[in-house]
Amino acid sequence: MFLRVLITSLLFLNILAAETAEEKGLTIMKEAKKRIQGFSDYTNSSVMTLKDRNGNESKRFMRSKNLEMENDGDKILIIFDQPRDVKGTALLTYTHRTEDDDQWLYLPALKRVKRISSSNKSGPFMGSEFAYEDITSEEVEKYTYKYLRDETFNDQDCFMVERFPVDKRSGYSKQIVWLDKVNYKPLKTEFFDRKGQLLKVLLLKDYTLYIDKIWKPSIMHMVNKVNGKESTIEFSDFKFKTGLSERDFDKNSLKRAR
Repeated sequence: MFLRVLITSLLFLNILAAETAEEKGLTIMKEAKKRIQGFSDYTNSSVMTLKDRNGNESKRFMRSKNLEMENDGDKILIIFDQPRDVKGTALLTYTHRTEDDDQWLYLPALKRVKRISSSNKSGPFMGSEFAYEDITSEEVEKYTYKYLRDETFNDQDCFMVERFPVDKRSGYSKQIVWLDKVNYKPLKTEFFDRKGQLLKVLLLKDYTLYIDKIWKPSIMHMVNKVNGKESTIEFSDFKFKTGLSERDFDKNSLKRAR
């Protein structure tokens, strides 16, 4: 078994060596996407901590439902439980492979559903350093790629891949992603603004293996290099293959979210 895995890995590395930087970058990201497919559906809980440049913190408690779609991007429903001023707020996302993503925000105080327009998806998600476009499943088709080099990050051998959003309305001109060479887990992403300046850095930490094939980070830590603010999401209580269906992700589900 070990020999077979070793031979497969060597063959894959030989294929990478023969490709252009653009082809190699695409091949790496396709493999990374392949490694997180097949989960069907899952739920989790999370705590989002917002920290301003002076170190003042506030916390928001959330739940998430995720549905894997055949031949398209995932559907994601995020529900806020605490504090009281955001309780019942819910974000529904339909990620698409090639078309614009659809996003709707339910505001319980107004009792209405607000559609997030494509031109506003670079805006902050619920006051955090995560943008609305960050709260989607990452689809390979949404970017073009370029392999930069191999690099060690946190004592792990990584591929370093540059990617460029296809959508010209993205808030980013490019991103640089570090993925470990063993399981193709993203460990770090640098986000560059439309002027090409470094805007944010995302660190993904404390990965856990679920259902024998899906690696998920327990912590996502985003630092804004311009305003000094930070946002950290800590995940817990992952449950896979819970029997969710598309009905759990229709627009009416926003108002039913409790």
